[in-house]
Amino acid sequence: MTIELGLMLAGMLMIGFLSQWLAWRVKLPAILFLLLAGILLGPVSGVLDPDKLLGGLLFPIVSLAVALILFEGSLTLRFHELPGIGHVVRGLVSYGAVTALLLLAMAAHLVAGLSWSIALLFGALACVTGPTVIAPMLRTLRPNARVANTLRWEGIVIDPLGALFAVLIFEAIVSRQEGHTIGIFIATISCGTVIGALSAWLTGSLLRRQMIPEYLQNYAVLAAVLFSFSVSNVITHESGLLAVTIMGIALGNMRGVHIDDILDFKESLTTVLVSVLFILLAARLHWPLPDGMLSAGIALFVIAQLVVRPLTVLLSSMGSALTWRERALIGWVAPRGIVAASVSALFALRLDALGVAGAGALVPLVFILIIGTVVLQSATARPLAKWLKVAEPEPRGLLIFGSDEVARAIGMALSEAGFRVMLADDDWEGIRRARMEGLPTFFGNPASPHAERHLDLTGIGRLLAVSTHRERNSLACVHYRQEFGRDKVYRLRNLTPQESTDRAALSGSLLAPPLFDEEMTHGRFAEMLGQGWRIKLTRLSTTFDWPHFIEQYGSNTVLMFGVEEKGALRVASTKRELEPKPGWTVIALVPENRSEI
Repeated sequence: MTIELGLMLAGMLMIGFLSQWLAWRVKLPAILFLLLAGILLGPVSGVLDPDKLLGGLLFPIVSLAVALILFEGSLTLRFHELPGIGHVVRGLVSYGAVTALLLLAMAAHLVAGLSWSIALLFGALACVTGPTVIAPMLRTLRPNARVANTLRWEGIVIDPLGALFAVLIFEAIVSRQEGHTIGIFIATISCGTVIGALSAWLTGSLLRRQMIPEYLQNYAVLAAVLFSFSVSNVITHESGLLAVTIMGIALGNMRGVHIDDILDFKESLTTVLVSVLFILLAARLHWPLPDGMLSAGIALFVIAQLVVRPLTVLLSSMGSALTWRERALIGWVAPRGIVAASVSALFALRLDALGVAGAGALVPLVFILIIGTVVLQSATARPLAKWLKVAEPEPRGLLIFGSDEVARAIGMALSEAGFRVMLADDDWEGIRRARMEGLPTFFGNPASPHAERHLDLTGIGRLLAVSTHRERNSLACVHYRQEFGRDKVYRLRNLTPQESTDRAALSGSLLAPPLFDEEMTHGRFAEMLGQGWRIKLTRLSTTFDWPHFIEQYGSNTVLMFGVEEKGALRVASTKRELEPKPGWTVIALVPENRSEI
């Protein structure tokens, strides 16, 4: 039994990794492949039977995993960001979400025959999108900035709020089922809220005062979350999920508490938990589904896609500056994700144990909705965006990894040439200076899970890795080579070819071509800027072509970029030597002591 259990758990980890990797390769939400893998392993082939494999451990494992998923999701909600997200997003995550909840609940009651209590729970779960499904879809959808920002912020904000809706409705159902009075229900809600807030305050205070060493902070937060969840459940039954949700929201909004490293750790842990959890949950589905369940699920999916989502978007966007084309695309895109799948499965387990009628229908209906929205919208959203003429043209912007004087100088030159640039780095001082110079920035490692959720790549199609960290440059190149394409990723050497070892030179050549010329390094570029060299933009003509430019500024001029007459950017690299032509705008590093044209 021990060997079988160990092998099955290891196998699920490997299958989960392969599902995540496949999702990364094809730029689709990983939840789709995880659910399909679980269905193949469970009801289709019969290889995996979670109830038999884990027995009495199944419910505690699922409960703890969902608690961590809810905490990680709620940790990303920032109250100070809400005023700036726009009228449409605020509508979508407030009265729009409530409208969607009620309409979906009504549909579930009328179409699937669910009781009103289970139907309301289904509505709360089914109205939630999330960044884990929105972010991969936006990469292939590539809508204009207003549509992309609306969908991205909706997913970020509604993820924890939707979980909170669902938890509150679940608490009400459990209290009613167990014959509790309204006073006990209020006590349950109060207990979860108080324990969550106290846990956040205590954890945040210890972190703010540096009373926990940095290498133990992730461990401490993990232990605090699970301990708060368990203690809250012991004091008042089923209040633990509310406690961890409140704890995440409170900790994420505490001043002076730096949670970026904790968030990165929780996101990595959540990736593992989600991978195993969804395979387990999908494997518990019974196939074939009970009579009428499949047709009811498909009908709910159609109603959610064609009726509920368009109506809520129409309601939320009234009075906004969005065009009808932008509203139509937003009304089409609303894939369901992690919160809906994980929380519905946990609630179904608990409600089944309580004997609540209709609880067994919750998971298959939610899973059908998830698979339907992800598959349909992934296949149709990009063609629809093109037809509506709200799709971004070929991305011309550049993501620059680095924020020192070299990165800022390159970013400023490209910005002056009319290209969108985004400087990303985890060096706060460099990011602060870039912001003061008016450059768009992202504070964090652009190859991190945090960047997957929050880094806005709308209109960006190239990476220039120019930081002072050679290894991080290489990792960023590997990460964005799949995102942008092998020919759209470049790096600025940190060592000359002579200084590099054979192994380092070989690995570097496999990752991305070096920028500018064979001898150019980050150190040399910074030294030249310190000596007074400057980056100059000049438009060439038939009377002043590139040879004249070289004659004017000297043969040691470094050609960096060329902008064709139609606006296409050419990048000078060791793999691609540029030959600027009349009509081009050249961006070059020139000596200070040369006279102006």
